[in-house]
Amino acid sequence: MATSDEPRQQPLHILFFPFFAPGHLIPVADMAALFAARGARCTILTTPVNADIIRPAVERANDDADSTSAVEISLMPFPDVGLPPGVENVTAVATLQVDYSANFMQAVQLVREPFDRFLADNHPVDAVVSDSFFTWSADAAAEHGVPRLVFFGTSVFARACNESLLRNSPLETTTTSPEEDGGGRLVSLPGLPHRVELRQSQMMDPGNYLWEFFQSNNAADQRSFGEVFNSFQELEPDYVEHFRATLGRRAWLVGPVALGTMDTAASGTKANDLPPGVGADSCLRWLDTKPAGSVVYVSFGTISSFSPAELREIARSLDISGRNFVWVIGGGAATVDDWMPEGFAELTADVDDSRGFIVRGWAPQRLILNHPAVGGFITHCGWNSVLEAVKLCMTHTTVPKILQVHGSACMGGLLLCLLLHYNTTSFTSRKKM
Repeated sequence: MATSDEPRQQPLHILFFPFFAPGHLIPVADMAALFAARGARCTILTTPVNADIIRPAVERANDDADSTSAVEISLMPFPDVGLPPGVENVTAVATLQVDYSANFMQAVQLVREPFDRFLADNHPVDAVVSDSFFTWSADAAAEHGVPRLVFFGTSVFARACNESLLRNSPLETTTTSPEEDGGGRLVSLPGLPHRVELRQSQMMDPGNYLWEFFQSNNAADQRSFGEVFNSFQELEPDYVEHFRATLGRRAWLVGPVALGTMDTAASGTKANDLPPGVGADSCLRWLDTKPAGSVVYVSFGTISSFSPAELREIARSLDISGRNFVWVIGGGAATVDDWMPEGFAELTADVDDSRGFIVRGWAPQRLILNHPAVGGFITHCGWNSVLEAVKLCMTHTTVPKILQVHGSACMGGLLLCLLLHYNTTSFTSRKKM
């Protein structure tokens, strides 16, 4: 038994370093709150604009915790790489009319300096949880003698598919082009627990400039101590076993990390996160006027892009459906004059008796999905969306759109979405489930 004279053991100090995108930032904030609730000292290192996205979730978690388990946010400046002021994440970059992706990726490399400085100035840090996109963080953490855990925000299935694709490069043995035969022939990903086939058009070609980037990421991840997943054993047991036993990688499944926040409020939700006049409050007030289960929520993630013709077809489909809907359109989408069908503006007027509501830019998805008026979800298969639908037993339709250059990651969400869809459609309501 410890006596009062013995020094109190200090809690583990874990540094979280999420990628600059809401789909990475928000689950990391939830994960930090989860770890802090179990006694760890947790610090999230990020830039001012990205801190604003996660601060509500962190403050909410800290309100429910004692002073010894609070999550801290440590700020670092966003590098000066020629981006407009306030553009500090993927979502903001996607809204710009000029392609600043090279500038943004330069910033991803330059934040190593504040990361190194934090580890040097805040000894001891017992572990780092950093995003796979920060390839350099594996070696940087090792130089400071700190084990690095990877977080990428996808399923174990998707990671296993990525590993197979990068290791075996099956497209190199393919002779047809993706343009032939409706997207190219089916190509098998070898070495997986089940037979997984993708169209050529869904796979990244080794000649693509991003191939080397993902190869470098994968190599750095393998040098790391292990990986944490926002998933759970029962959802994908065969691929957890494959990741650990066949690939020899350490993996810890800590999800769904959003379980503690979805019933209260949406992580990262602030009225000024949305364009003026289309804030969270106005969307929720509109939902309050609709019958239970009558609204379809349509969202394809924060960085998916559509042509004017595709937007027009989605709008026409929503019109013809006769259903109430909330449609989230990316901030970088074409102007309404380029795609909006005649009469659609009246259909989505911001009034209580309108049948549709449009949100431009990032939306408070958890608040919307958790609203009793929402009864269906049309999703791009982002992993956060999959898990949120799992938690709510929400029937959903899958439209894989994101990560076209690395399609196997998207397929992880797609196949699991389909599985969950067939397992839940026999239930007539979330309440009964």
